[in-house]
Amino acid sequence: MAQSTESPDVGVAPSEPASKEVHAGEEDFRRPSRTQSKGFRIGLAIAILVLLVVGFFVYRYLTSYESTDDAQVDGHINSVSARISGHVLKLDVDDYQYVAAGTVVVEIDPADYQVAYNRAEADFENARAAAEAAGVTVPITSVNTSAQVSSTQADVNSARAGIQAAKQQYQAAQAQLQEAEANNTKAQNDLQRYKLLVEKQEISQQQYDQAYAAAAASAATVAGARASAQAAQQQVTQAEGKLVQAEANYRYAATAPRQMRVTRARAAEALATAQLKKAALDQAALDLEYTKVRAPIDGIISNRTVEVGQNVSPGQQMLNVIDLDDIWVTANFKETQLADMRIGQPVTIHVDANGRSYNGKVNSIAGASGARFSLLPPENATGNYVKVVQRIPVKIVFDPGANKDHALRPGMSVEPKVWTRQ
Repeated sequence: MAQSTESPDVGVAPSEPASKEVHAGEEDFRRPSRTQSKGFRIGLAIAILVLLVVGFFVYRYLTSYESTDDAQVDGHINSVSARISGHVLKLDVDDYQYVAAGTVVVEIDPADYQVAYNRAEADFENARAAAEAAGVTVPITSVNTSAQVSSTQADVNSARAGIQAAKQQYQAAQAQLQEAEANNTKAQNDLQRYKLLVEKQEISQQQYDQAYAAAAASAATVAGARASAQAAQQQVTQAEGKLVQAEANYRYAATAPRQMRVTRARAAEALATAQLKKAALDQAALDLEYTKVRAPIDGIISNRTVEVGQNVSPGQQMLNVIDLDDIWVTANFKETQLADMRIGQPVTIHVDANGRSYNGKVNSIAGASGARFSLLPPENATGNYVKVVQRIPVKIVFDPGANKDHALRPGMSVEPKVWTRQ
């Protein structure tokens, strides 16, 4: 028994295989199998591939748009000013009130302009009546002058015919006078012969008396014929005077075209005066209408500076009307961001005021940088020039109906994202 307990061979020999088995098991446990190593490599490859895909899409997303925080909502600020001078009688709106186009916002005292309108209306009615009268005179004068020309022409012809007739009568009277003088000469000669014969008592006293009566009658006939000839001569003179008068009347009537031009000119002058008075009346009506200042568009009243009792003058600004239906975004992009930016590209607009996002599109790109429009544009023609990235204004319009609730206001800060790649 002592031999068995002390014998080293018996004690050591059986223990070595057991120790080897334990170490071999630990090595097998610590060293991965070939299957596990292959699976690990596949998983790592998949993870790397996923990261690459995700990185690609992240890169694609980050390079698919251009954005800036130097942007704000912009819009039309319509200035409402007085068109006439006067005393402000009433204010019909308050600050920040929404008004529709045509709403009366300010009333100016209309008393003076009403008086001016009434006076202009009376002047126009007077001028129109004068123009109508002048217009009626034109055709009447035309008819009268035409008739006068015809009448005086007839009078001239009649006077000429009267002269011819008077001359013929004068010639007839001269012939009768010559005949009467010839008969009277014969009667006087017969009387002288009968006187000698009656003195010699060769004829009777009765015959002598008959010869004497015939001589006296012949002398009277001569006197009558001479008077008729003189009367005929006077008729010729009168006929010639009538001709002179008729020709003078005809020459005066011949001026009818010039008189008609004068009459028409007076009628045109009266009509022009009426039109001038009508223009003055229209201006007075406009001035009277301008006493009621109206909103030019739908919008919000802002920056009201006028007060009741204030005297205003033409062109003086009284308030502003902000058009909330026509707004856009002015975004100042860096010039390095415009390489892929084009008109019509979609835009997502995030508004800081309400946290909402709106859709829009690029409408236009400014023709120069914002620095060019500044009060003191930079002058780079110096030796200490430092290159600075410039900003170019880009106009972005909202999609239709985006601001139908009028939540957007000009001046609000926004952050637009222009999607340069789809």
